[in-house]
Amino acid sequence: MTVVTEIHDNHGAMFEQRGGRQVVRDYGRPDRTALAVRKGAGIIERGYGIITVEGDDRVEFVDDTLSNQVPTSDGQGVYALLLDPNGRIEADIYVYNADERLLCFTPPNVAAEIVDQWSDRVFIKDVQINLASEEFAVFGVHGPQSTEKVASVLNGAGAPEPSLTFVRGSMGDEGVTVIAGDNPLGEENYQIVCSADVADRIFETLLTYGLNGVPFGYQVWNALAVEAGTPRFETELADQIPNVLGVRNALDFEKGCYIGQEVVSKVENRGQPSKRIIGLQLNQIVETDSTVTVDKNSVGTITSVVESPSIETSIALALIKFNTKLTDDKKITVISDDGASIEATIKTLPFVEGSAVSARIPTYPELTAKTDM
Repeated sequence: MTVVTEIHDNHGAMFEQRGGRQVVRDYGRPDRTALAVRKGAGIIERGYGIITVEGDDRVEFVDDTLSNQVPTSDGQGVYALLLDPNGRIEADIYVYNADERLLCFTPPNVAAEIVDQWSDRVFIKDVQINLASEEFAVFGVHGPQSTEKVASVLNGAGAPEPSLTFVRGSMGDEGVTVIAGDNPLGEENYQIVCSADVADRIFETLLTYGLNGVPFGYQVWNALAVEAGTPRFETELADQIPNVLGVRNALDFEKGCYIGQEVVSKVENRGQPSKRIIGLQLNQIVETDSTVTVDKNSVGTITSVVESPSIETSIALALIKFNTKLTDDKKITVISDDGASIEATIKTLPFVEGSAVSARIPTYPELTAKTDM
């Protein structure tokens, strides 16, 4: 369930299930709302799974598990991946060092499984792991005016910087933690974390006090994320090798051993993964998993597709063979489920330039001149 369901209802929210949690799909007029976020500041209740890790060995324990270096200082965060022994992504996780505990934000449908997995590995370490998704509420503030929005309602601290650092303060009479985001929608952003029992007051403050904020749901979130070129867990990351997604901000190639590291290092040392993500502009919407062809040769599949509210056309992310040549003389088509051939044009990510750049825009070693087709 959303934490502030009644307020969502008052704003005309329509709901959907995301990873086993009820979230807001939209409040009506999603295209108009998306443009409002791009021009100002939008507020979304995030549907995270949340794990707390406490105990003297908490940092060492989590660091041994993830693909990036877990911060040792209070007020610091990191974006990382949990991999299986074959190097495939089981979850993407934001880890924040909150003094005597770590807060881990995960996709909602994998949080309980991670708690069980980590609990089985504790052995003699001083670590306590708990599922805490119902104890917290997390609100995202996105848009070119998000800094001004946060500053207009935050007491006792200034807006944090740089990305993935946080400060503690208050909004009204309620305590909050404000995290500087990593711009997944291609706009400046912050995350506001509070106790679930005061979430209604924090959400109302974000919507109605200080600089205006517009509520938005996951239909707008998904559209803006694709516009920003951000690969997401549900559509791109799950069960892939990190190198394929180009999410190098989630990898520390210098850190010690972690589960799946050998595969990641081998692909990195080889110089290229088997696939890569590209952006495509289409002349109509197609289904995910539709086949991408170049000069009638199958080279990959569509992973995400939306009708872009900003450029008013269909856009998609696709996974294709890494060495596929995409020069101007190549004819790119997408084969839909009914067999129709849809014309497509390669586009450099992001599709839309906002007030910031997503930290997850795929980056790869220099492409070779050879083709895999």
